[in-house]
Amino acid sequence: MAIRKEPVDVVLVGGGATASIMGKELAEAGQSVVALERGPMRQTVPDFQSPTMHDELKYSVRHSLMQDPSVQTITFRNFVGQQALPMRQLGSFLPGEGVGGAMVHWNGQTWRFQPEWFELQSWVRDRYGDDFLPDDVAIQDWGVTYDELEPYYDFWEQVLGVSGTAGNVGGEARDGGNPFEGPRSRDYPNPPMKQSASGHLFEKGARELGLAPFPVPSANVTRHYTNPFGAKFKPCMYCGFCETYGCEHYSKASPQVAILPFALKNPNFELRPHSYVLRVEHDGEEATGVTYVDAEGQEVFQPAGMVALCAFAHHNPILMLKSGIGQAYDPETRTGTVGRNFTYQTMTGISVFYDGDVRINPFMGAGALGTATDDFNNGSFDHSDLGFVGGAYIAAYQTTGRPIHHHPVPPGTPRWGAEWKQAVARHYNSTVGITVHGSSTPHPNNYIGLDPTYRDAFGQPLGMLTFDFPHNDRQMSHYVTSKAEEIAHAMGGNEISVGWLDDHYSIVPYQTTHNTGGAIMGADPETSVVNRYLQSWTCTTCGW
Repeated sequence: MAIRKEPVDVVLVGGGATASIMGKELAEAGQSVVALERGPMRQTVPDFQSPTMHDELKYSVRHSLMQDPSVQTITFRNFVGQQALPMRQLGSFLPGEGVGGAMVHWNGQTWRFQPEWFELQSWVRDRYGDDFLPDDVAIQDWGVTYDELEPYYDFWEQVLGVSGTAGNVGGEARDGGNPFEGPRSRDYPNPPMKQSASGHLFEKGARELGLAPFPVPSANVTRHYTNPFGAKFKPCMYCGFCETYGCEHYSKASPQVAILPFALKNPNFELRPHSYVLRVEHDGEEATGVTYVDAEGQEVFQPAGMVALCAFAHHNPILMLKSGIGQAYDPETRTGTVGRNFTYQTMTGISVFYDGDVRINPFMGAGALGTATDDFNNGSFDHSDLGFVGGAYIAAYQTTGRPIHHHPVPPGTPRWGAEWKQAVARHYNSTVGITVHGSSTPHPNNYIGLDPTYRDAFGQPLGMLTFDFPHNDRQMSHYVTSKAEEIAHAMGGNEISVGWLDDHYSIVPYQTTHNTGGAIMGADPETSVVNRYLQSWTCTTCGW
C-alpha cells in the first residue's frame, strides 16, 4: 500500500523551468506546493564547477545530466505497422534529468515565434486559399495570439537576461535586428554577444545576397545583470562548454540561476528530488493527486487539489495516457487527442572549408553565439508557388571546439588513420558550420502512444513515438537548405559540404532537444488536449 502524504494545494510533476516558475508564483500566492523531480538536486555550486564540469566524455558523450534510459525510455518507429524498438541510449534529443531539467544543459538560444505561427491555419487559408495544402498537413490555430503573449515574452526575456538586438520595437524597424520578428514592447535587456569569426563570414555572405543577418538572441548573458526577481548574472566567458553542460559562471540562464532560488526560499514550496511519478490519480473529472516512487523505492501518494504536468514535452502526454486522462489518439480513425500531432524539428547543415586561409578559433564559443538570418522563416517569404508551409532560420553558430566532437573534415576523408588526422589538423581551425533550423508540421501518422510490448523499471508501458518527416517538411527543407547553400558559396570558402535531409528520420544521431506536440493547446476539445490556459478539457484540475 502506498504511503499517503499530507494534502497540498498543488503538486507539480517535474523540477525544471516550468515547475520553477509555477512553484514560485503559486507559493507567493499562498498555495502549498510540492514539486516532484525524478533526478537529483543540482546547484551551480558545487555541481557545475570546473574543472569537473569541463569533462566532454562525461557530459557530452555519456550524458551525465540527461535522462537515464535504463530506467525509463521510449520506443520508436517511423510509421504505423512497423515494430517499435526501445531507445537504449540517448541520441536525437536529450531530455534532462535532475533539478533544472533540460534548461541546465541548453544552449541558450532564445527565439520568439513569428505571429503567423500562432494562427497558422487561418494565416495559410487567408493568404493562399483553402486548397493550398493537403489534408495530411494537420495544422490548426493555437487559440492564443502573438499580441496576447507579447507581454509574457517580454517578461521572460527580462527574467533570463536575454542578450540581443531588437529588429521591431512597437512596429518601428531597428537596424541590426531581425526585421521579420513580431513587434516587441522594448529592446532586449542586454546587448548582443560578441560576433565570432564564423559569424562575421556568414554575415558578409548573407549581405552580399541581400539578406538581413542579425545576432542570435541569447540567454548567455553579456554583462553583469540583475533580473526582476533579484537574481544576479555574470557575463559569459565564451568558454565553449554550454550545450550538455551546466554553467559555472552564473552566465547562462537556468532555473538554478534565474528562478528556482526564489521558490525554494518560500516555506509554501517543497522540492522532492529522486521522485519518479507513475500516474496522476483522478476521479474521472478532477485530479486528486499523484502516485510516485521515492528515493527509497517506496510508493507514495501525494494528495493535491490541482496537478500541473511540468515534465519534458513527450513525458506529459505519456503520463496522461498511463493515467487514463483524455482520449488516446488513434491514427487509423484519426480520433482522440492525447498524443496527437507530435512534431519535432527539420535539421540540415553545411560546412564551409577555408583550408587554413582564415582562423576561426572554434574553442572560443558559447551556446547561442551565432549570426542568423530569418529571411526564410514561415512569415518572411511567399510560398505561393512552392507547395509547402513553414520555413527555417539559417545561422552560423560557434558553440564548441571541443576535441571529441569537433573535427570537421571534407567528404571523402577516411574515418580514421594518418590521413584523417592530417585532415583534422588542417580543417579544425578553418571550418564554418551553417545550421538550417527548420519547422516541423503535424501529420496524422506522427503521434505518441503507449507501447504494447516494452515496459520500464516500474513495470509500466513505455511511451511509443511514431515519427517520420512529412512530405511538406521535406520540400521546405530542400528549399531552405538550397538558400543556405547560396550563402555558403557567397562566404568564399574553398569547398563546401551540404548535409541534405535524410530520406527518413533517425532517432540515433543528435539533432535538437526541441520535441513538441502530443498534448496540443487549442480552442476546440475535439482537436486539442488543453485550452488556451493549458487546462485539460477532460480533467478540470489537471494542466501545465
